[in-house]
Amino acid sequence: MTAQQLLTSDFATLPAILREQAKERDAKTAVADDGGSYTYAELDALMDRIAAGLQRDGVKQGQAIAVVAASSINYAAVFLGTLRAGCITAPLAPSSTPEALAAMIADCGAPIVFLDGDNQAAIADQPIAAKQVRLDTDAFAAWLAPVGSKPAPVEIKPEDGFNIIYSSGTTGTPKGIVQSHRMRWAHIHRNVEAGYGDAVTINSTPLYSNTTLVSFFPTIGWGGTVVLMKKFDARGFLQLAEKYRATHTMLVPVQYQRIMAVPDFDSFDLSSFVMKTSTSAPFSAALKADVVKRWPGRLVEFYGMTEGGASTGLDCTAFPDKLHTVGQPMPGHDMRLIDDDGNEVAQGETGEVVGRSPAMMNGYHGRAQATRDAEWYDADGNRFIRHGDIGRFDEDGFLILMDRKKDLIISGGFNIYPVDIEAVLKQHPAIQECTVIGVPSETWGETPVGFYVPNTSVDASADEIMAWTNKQLGKTQRLSALHPIEELPRSAIGKVLKRELRDLLAAEHA
Repeated sequence: MTAQQLLTSDFATLPAILREQAKERDAKTAVADDGGSYTYAELDALMDRIAAGLQRDGVKQGQAIAVVAASSINYAAVFLGTLRAGCITAPLAPSSTPEALAAMIADCGAPIVFLDGDNQAAIADQPIAAKQVRLDTDAFAAWLAPVGSKPAPVEIKPEDGFNIIYSSGTTGTPKGIVQSHRMRWAHIHRNVEAGYGDAVTINSTPLYSNTTLVSFFPTIGWGGTVVLMKKFDARGFLQLAEKYRATHTMLVPVQYQRIMAVPDFDSFDLSSFVMKTSTSAPFSAALKADVVKRWPGRLVEFYGMTEGGASTGLDCTAFPDKLHTVGQPMPGHDMRLIDDDGNEVAQGETGEVVGRSPAMMNGYHGRAQATRDAEWYDADGNRFIRHGDIGRFDEDGFLILMDRKKDLIISGGFNIYPVDIEAVLKQHPAIQECTVIGVPSETWGETPVGFYVPNTSVDASADEIMAWTNKQLGKTQRLSALHPIEELPRSAIGKVLKRELRDLLAAEHA
């Protein structure tokens, strides 16, 4: 079968698709970074050598292979070569503590871990039984099976594990989300009209993040070119986009914010862009409008989870009056809202988001109870994934997100959504970035506390800003404290780590 036939069939594995792309687009660049690139033929041959190397080392089909490194073309090849051996890739966040990395490697049972120099040094003192292979030295070339090697063929079933994505966490062992070949196939297959076959996609978020992978896999699956950034910076992104005549990118909202703030943004030639996408964090309506106005090509926001469930899409270019929403459920996705007792709420009412679709995780690796806790079943026995977000559908079926359920503040018996307070705070000219958390209160149970990064060009104290904000809030919403901070703690994909702010306040109180 041709690559096109595989891509439009009922199911195909990514290694099989790439085998055909290598025949049809052999000399086309598949993946590039600042140090080099691989054509489709080169990538396919390297995947074979990696798969054969794993089999030579006794790695069995279905075992996990861990990777702890910055994004690179070798990282991409290892990710894909692992799949060709019928194994599961476990890309781990280098930003994790050495102890957490060691725990994740042990949790997934990886017999081999691929690392770059910085990360090998970081875990040097950890008791890691897995064989370690450096990606960024001659040691990688020495480890590979000989040129021309072919792995023993393996049969990959739709429900077989594709990768394990670990949820973010700074303490303990994060949960490993097992995604199947069927789930990844859904991510590739549904992008039939996104134009990825002729795409030049810039991935500036890391390869261990699902945010990156939902654009990385469709691009190479459909035969486009992926350009990897090891570390994001706004001007560097714009320069790279000009250099490669980029057509697609997936960025998180804080990256859009920093790119649009580049003083000479309008001087860069971005006319090659066809589509820009975003996910993973709240995206303000004002920022969406600015991107639509000043950056050529469509802007599409996706809302969903690494665990799967249902996803929504908002074509910001086509629906400028819906920028306060995250769009409508994607075709074939069933999204509903439930109350605290697990009952569906009426149209227009607020509830917890649950969803089902062809793209759903198998479960959390080795955590049966955590998997059950993440599931909800309807009256017909259909399995849904709890999203952990609170929202409501407007009269046109567009989803308006209120907040994370775990971030909901209950003060004096009233539900308070931090996002509502943040929306007011952001309007003050002295605020550059902000977030709101709930902290324990003897009087009210919980009370809202804000953190903000000051706009140094505006002279205003925290007390003045808080007084201004509280005048515009309802009585139960008012901030009890507001703290300036140099930088909001964020994950590698831009999510504000509210737990770190809670820990900071707890430490100061102690």
